[in-house]
Amino acid sequence: MVTTKIPEVKIIEPTVFEDGRGFFFESFNHKKFEEEVGYNVRFVQDNFSKSNKDVLRGLHYQIQPKAQGKLIYVAHGEIFDVAVDIRKNSKTHGHWVGTVLSSVNKRQLWIPEGFAHGFLTMSDEAKVIYKVTEYYHPKYERSVSWDDSSLKINWPIQNPILSNRDLMAKPFLMADYA
Repeated sequence: MVTTKIPEVKIIEPTVFEDGRGFFFESFNHKKFEEEVGYNVRFVQDNFSKSNKDVLRGLHYQIQPKAQGKLIYVAHGEIFDVAVDIRKNSKTHGHWVGTVLSSVNKRQLWIPEGFAHGFLTMSDEAKVIYKVTEYYHPKYERSVSWDDSSLKINWPIQNPILSNRDLMAKPFLMADYA
């Protein structure tokens, strides 16, 4: 597991066994995962999304008491995945981590509760699977504008394809936080 510039956000690089038939890797092992993050994590749901090239989803989060931790991986394609620290009293509040996740590198990103999440599809399409620690609750759902100037996220695109929800997202300084 790789610690990022925000120590709570982790990149998981699985051991991959590959030969002429294909490959095998353990995509999730609860015991190993908790040993690496250092605390108990309970996943309640798996989500699956398919997005076309240049689609940007995010930056999404849920506020307390329904905040979600997410473990993200890409089954097909490639994304630029971003986590933004929205914890008010954190030393890294407003900082972000971005990494490329793909079906080729098989990396995963652990984003704990208290972070906004978004990703950009860089391949023709991407199929993204993510585990969450809380069920979806529309009442607690929030969004931060993907291109907020105070965050200075280095997205590898200038004009992504956005949903209406993401077009209406609030600026970071006006958002409700965890």
